[in-house]
Amino acid sequence: MPAWASDAFCASLVRLAPSSVAVYRRDLNAFVDWAEACSLDGPEAVGRKDLHRYLASLTRQGYAARTVARKASVLRRYFGWSAQTGRCTGDPSLGLSTPAGAARLPDVLTERSVESLLAGRSPAAAGDHPLRRLRDDAVLELLYGSGLRVAELCALRPADLDLARSRVRVTGKGGKQRLLPLSAPAVRAVQRFREAQAAAARAGEATGGTAATAEDGPLFLNLRGRPLGPRDVRRIMDRRSAEPTHPHALRHTFATHLLDGGADLRSVQELLGHESLGTTQVYTHVSRRRLRSVIETAHPRG
Repeated sequence: MPAWASDAFCASLVRLAPSSVAVYRRDLNAFVDWAEACSLDGPEAVGRKDLHRYLASLTRQGYAARTVARKASVLRRYFGWSAQTGRCTGDPSLGLSTPAGAARLPDVLTERSVESLLAGRSPAAAGDHPLRRLRDDAVLELLYGSGLRVAELCALRPADLDLARSRVRVTGKGGKQRLLPLSAPAVRAVQRFREAQAAAARAGEATGGTAATAEDGPLFLNLRGRPLGPRDVRRIMDRRSAEPTHPHALRHTFATHLLDGGADLRSVQELLGHESLGTTQVYTHVSRRRLRSVIETAHPRG
């Protein structure tokens, strides 16, 4: 797709996480396939009516309004970039709008579900290799105790941890770093895992994802000895959770439980690494909804 310069566009998205860039690439490639089937051979050939036709075709195919809105956002960014870099003389996506999808509140686990997950009491967790179990304990305590993104957790290295001071250095979106406190359970879980790693390495008993690593290597490895990835973390959740959930739900739960406990919104924003306070405000809606539910179920006049 040389005429569309998809690779150059994706390379320009330097402030986005790799997972987000992959979504942009997928959405753009889907549009390019549609455009070329309509004999549009590059961004210069695309007009506003073509973009409306494309979005309308997505709606007819049954795509959710939120998905169509996301794809429209990708097109706006792509054509804005194309105009700035001289690949088309005008931006056909200016003012392009789509129906907004219904706002979806983040998935939040109950305190009982979190305790069960962290304790690993689900049947699927039975029979785990002891060292893998310690790794999984550390992974889940870090996700819930510090509100890390999955990509941030997977990028951690032993040198990022300061267990003596109960803190961790995290590299977030756009390469921005922040220093986060570690919960006491997370410190204990990581200490147990690191000590068991070292002991297993000395004894020559380490297996795949539990082999000890250098200070500048990845903190967590999978069973094939490769850096732990988001899919591996999802598998950990699947093994440990008694109910369907996903790793990012622990970040949502971290934020919501903080607000439920009286934390101020700006502190939560800083902990999560959000650039905009508006991004964090969604958790206030979740928190109010949870508190309303408590009143309705527990108060005599609820």
